[in-house]
Amino acid sequence: MAEALAIALFLALMAALSAGFPVAFTLAGVSFLFALIGHLLGHFDLVLFLGLAPRYFGVMTNETLVAVPLFIFMGMILERSGIAEDLLTTMGRLFGPLPGGLGFSVVLVGGVLAASTGVVGATVVTMGLIALPAMLKAGYDPRLASGVICASATLAQIVPPSTLLIFLADILQGVNQAAQLQKGNLAPTPVSVGDLFAGALLPGLLLVGLYLAWVALQALFVPARCPALASPPEEQRALVRSLVPALVLPLGLILAVLGSILAGIATATESASIGAVGAVLWAILRGRLTLALFWQATVGTAKTSAVIFAILLGASVFSLVFRGLGGEALVTDALAALPGGASGALFVCMLVMFLLGFFLDTLEIIFVMVPILGPPLLLMGIDPIWLGVLIGINLQTSFLTPPFGFTLFYLRSVAPAEVRTEAIWAGVAPFVALQLLALLVVWAAPPIATWLPERLFGTSFAPEAPSPLPARGPSLQDLLGPPPPLEPLPPLPPVLPPR
Repeated sequence: MAEALAIALFLALMAALSAGFPVAFTLAGVSFLFALIGHLLGHFDLVLFLGLAPRYFGVMTNETLVAVPLFIFMGMILERSGIAEDLLTTMGRLFGPLPGGLGFSVVLVGGVLAASTGVVGATVVTMGLIALPAMLKAGYDPRLASGVICASATLAQIVPPSTLLIFLADILQGVNQAAQLQKGNLAPTPVSVGDLFAGALLPGLLLVGLYLAWVALQALFVPARCPALASPPEEQRALVRSLVPALVLPLGLILAVLGSILAGIATATESASIGAVGAVLWAILRGRLTLALFWQATVGTAKTSAVIFAILLGASVFSLVFRGLGGEALVTDALAALPGGASGALFVCMLVMFLLGFFLDTLEIIFVMVPILGPPLLLMGIDPIWLGVLIGINLQTSFLTPPFGFTLFYLRSVAPAEVRTEAIWAGVAPFVALQLLALLVVWAAPPIATWLPERLFGTSFAPEAPSPLPARGPSLQDLLGPPPPLEPLPPLPPVLPPR
């Protein structure tokens, strides 16, 4: 009966979230309702809610999560100070004379913005306002132009530094520690944000390469879809002078933030503070920092951070109730019974997350699904860094898949009337396929995700033969081993005779 309540809780939660109810309150409210039902039926102990206080306190004192609002603030400052406009204008003039040149520039700008701002919504809106009219005026196919813009904006979800990767690293760290303790490893290798950043770097570059290759194929075989632009000689000479402020400063900031993490000089939180200060200095150097801009960035950061952490706290209630109703054991047994062992279980988990991406937001999926699916997968011997990168690439598609892909809505809100919604949906379809191709490549070649963390930080989760999932963890006697033999006591000193 308890397992049936756990299944009903999950289904009710998915239905409520798909209906558009506020995420944080839905996660907590629906879970608490099922906890009361389970308590009345004798299947849930309300004392378990006492575990929420230390969980919330742990979130508030988690130094790693401090990086989230700092990276958001950095992105807000850079986006509002015009970095996207400068990059798009400069790169468009640089590559415009080539067939497909505007498409190349949008992909490259998307990669640079992903590594500097990490704001998907702002990136797609900015590129939709600036690049889309220019591409349409140049004669680009509306479907290709829409697809390139939407897909390039989603790179912010996988190219570090990404807030998604920060939360994934934090969740996987707890999940991996619990799984390793259950397997008897009392000193598990930690999963850090730097590890996941390093693991996601090469797959992120792989995605950029796939997008560029697709545009190049279109320019080669269907040049009418992406014609070249005429470029007067005087414009090319002026372009050289604009390259330095438009490219060098953003690339320097990326090197300072991401390079300090990968070099082991700074933690993610410390590098985020460097990025926030650097973004402010960049805006000052460009003469674009105003009190109004600073206030808007600060308020926007506070609102965005509040929403994200409210979802995290609400998801904690769901995880507690789901486990209390026996849902975790149910998922473990179900994955263990799948054919194909660890590979079969991982395939089903990736498929479930991909399908949920049609209806739910990325943060909702990782806060709800990773704590449920992560422990049994790691108990089967799957590398947590590899798993995190696979999840990141998979969930990147949730921004592109209708009916609730956010980039589709963002671009629709700023696209000209002649760009129909059907064209936007059709335009992103090839890029969804490219993301799935990247997912398959990283699946088939795990070193793409694990080589760089091992090279930079020495982080290695040695592959081991998948073992059946244990029904329970080892006992204390199993962990400590047999007691040592007792040594004989020394003889007692002689008793003095009475005087």
